[in-house]
Amino acid sequence: QVQLVESGGGLVQAGGSLRLSCAASGRFLSIQDMGWYRQAPGKQRELVAQITRGESTNYVESVKGRFTISRVNNAKNTVYLQMNSLKPEDTAVYYCKVVVLTSRAALDDYWGQGTQVTVSS
Repeated sequence: QVQLVESGGGLVQAGGSLRLSCAASGRFLSIQDMGWYRQAPGKQRELVAQITRGESTNYVESVKGRFTISRVNNAKNTVYLQMNSLKPEDTAVYYCKVVVLTSRAALDDYWGQGTQVTVSS
């Protein structure tokens, strides 16, 4: 089993910054991809940013140049999302997702509990 603990959401004015964190713990051989998704009211959940174990990254077009995803492996097993120049349309619940390699040599997905990000205009 894998536990994910998210933190860092909150209320910020447009143009401000927030940093989200998601720490993974539990029983697994390694963490492969780590990512952040978001879901705004009435909309589908979308991928915001993703980072591979080799630290290759990709972003949804709307956040390129404003958001940065990073990760720390080994004991901390944490993924971060630095969000700058926030806009009201970034308002959503943000979820982290990790893909872990288990002792069964399988790849399993786990989701965080979600953290609210609200950007006021």
